[in-house]
Order: sequence, then structure tokens, then C-alpha cells
Amino acid sequence: MHIRILDKYIFREVLLTFLFGICAFSAVFIGSGTLFKIAKYITDYGASLSSVIKVFVYGLPNVIMWTFPMSMLLATLLTFGRLSSSSEITAMKSCGIGFFRIAMPAILLGFIVSICAILFNEYVVPWANTAYRNVVYYEIQGNSGMKSQDHVILKDIQNGQIQRLLYARRYDADTETLQGLTLQEFNDDGKVVHVENADYAEYGSDQWVMHNGMLYDITEGQSEHSLRFDKQVLPIKASPKQIVREQKDPEELTMKELKAQIEIMKTQYVDTNKLETELYQRITVPMASLIFALVGVPLGLQPTRNSSSAGFAMSVIIIFLYYALMTMANAIGRSGALAPMLAVWIPNIVGLIAGLILVRRASR
Repeated sequence: MHIRILDKYIFREVLLTFLFGICAFSAVFIGSGTLFKIAKYITDYGASLSSVIKVFVYGLPNVIMWTFPMSMLLATLLTFGRLSSSSEITAMKSCGIGFFRIAMPAILLGFIVSICAILFNEYVVPWANTAYRNVVYYEIQGNSGMKSQDHVILKDIQNGQIQRLLYARRYDADTETLQGLTLQEFNDDGKVVHVENADYAEYGSDQWVMHNGMLYDITEGQSEHSLRFDKQVLPIKASPKQIVREQKDPEELTMKELKAQIEIMKTQYVDTNKLETELYQRITVPMASLIFALVGVPLGLQPTRNSSSAGFAMSVIIIFLYYALMTMANAIGRSGALAPMLAVWIPNIVGLIAGLILVRRASR
């Protein structure tokens, strides 16, 4: 019974400090980044009050997501530093309560925060990033025209099944052309039955016309009939404006959408290192909350942790080292020097090893 009360006490103390950390770090990010951008939108584009409010609100989820791990580290350092300096840890140990039992509530909270952060990163952040981009691009900057972009993907889905899939290496806004096209048509079993490739397609008279291409009819994975053409109408009804509006940046895609886009681009022999790095970071960054809990608890119990300022200073140093390593690992993954999955896990692996070493020493 006393153990349960102790668990609730430690859990509550860490949670309250964690929430304080989210507010503190979010305020720092907002003050150094978001407010600066808002000021720029007001001075450069004369952004309205409603647009400014939207930008602020839609920008919050992306900021908060990055504060989860650092807030977890700050919470464990400050909480256990305070418990140690006030001799509460000594009292717990004198009652026969071991280190692992004392640390368990904080580590459990770190695991819960990591899972919640993954879900938050999947269902809230991509939607908010899309809304943020639309407000900035269309409302504030007042862009009515379409912008050129690479790797255009368009899906025709009916009754939950994909009927057609269009991939273009680039959309050129100046000429309103799709370049390097591949159109795939699927049967009810999800297998490709027809493929059309073309050098480019141009838009006119409410339709897309492909130029210099080949048609392939496919049966059981084998091409049976092929036909070269000079011109062919593309069976896609979407206008350039509709196509471009459907495209999203990697930060606006969910993990499911990222996986699908990676698979599509691999069939076109396009480098997907950037997208794969983004995909795996959707897991590694949230999981850093659990890693930081493992690191923060034993560090907080060190005899030198006798003030909140010392705990805050140590958290800043560790956070800087982690994010510096994460930035390097991200660059390595995007360059292809190392497999993206392995590269993005490097900071967490280093943190996990450090955490386990610190836990082992503290348990002695």
C-alpha cells in the first residue's frame, strides 16, 4: 500500500515538472522562431490578425512535439534532484526500497510520453503542418498561381481501392506540364494491369495530353502487348491547380502516407533516403522521451544535484549534445552514407547505452 502511494507521489511530481517543461521550452521555441516568422509575415505581407492567429495555432503542434523529450529529461533531473537534496531518496532507501523501484514511475511516464508523442506526431502534427502551409502560401503570401514541384503523385481511389496511380518526376508551373510520367491502372485484386509512360503531358482544353510514350498491357506480371504513341489523352480529370494542391511536403504526410510514397518512388528508381529518414524519425524522436528518462533519473540522484539551476543546466547540455548528434545522423541518413533506419537510431542507441550505464552505477 505504501509502495503504491510512493509510486503515485513520484509519478505526480515528475508529471507536473514535465508539463512545466513543455510550457517553458515551447515558450522558448515560440519566442525565438514562431513570433519572428509572424513579425516577418506582418511587415512583408501585411498579414491580417486572423491569419496571424491561425499561423500561431497551427504552428504549435510541431513546436510541442520537439519539446516532449527535453521536457522529460528536465522533469527527471529536477524531480529526483530535489528528492535527493531533501533526503527523501535516503529515507526511501532506508525503508528497503531499491533504486529500480524508485525509478520505475519516472521510466513508466517516459514510456507513456513516448507512445503519446508517436500518436501525436502521426495524427496531429501532419494535419497542422498542412494547415499552416496553406495559410502562409494562400492567405498571407496571396499566391493564386501554382508552384513548380518535384515528385507529383495522384491517386484515383474508388470504394477504398486504388484504381489509378499517376507519378510525375516534376510539375512545371510555367509551362503547365507534367514531366516524366508513369500511369498505372489496377484491377480489383490490386494488381497492375495497364501501364502508360510518357516524356511529358501538357494541359489544355480541360484535359491532359501525353506526348512520346508507350502503352503496356500486363497479365500475371508480364507485359503482353505494347504500343508506342505520339499523343494520348491522360485519363485524369484533375486540373493543374487540383493536382498541385493535393501534393504535400514530407512533414505533412502521416507515416502511412510516407510509406506509400516511398514504395511508389522506389518503383520509379527515385532516391528515397530523405523520405525514409523522415519516416524513421517519426519514431526515434518521440522514443527519446523514454531514453531521457533513463538518463535523467540516475543523474538526478547524483550528490551534486543540489539545486534546480544545476539540473536545468545539465538538461540543456544533454539536450544540445543529443540534438547535435541527431542532426548529424539525419544528414548521414539523407546522404545515403548509412542506411536511413540505422542512421536515425544512432542518437537513441548512444543515449540508451549511456542511460543503462548510469542506471547500473546508480543501482549499486
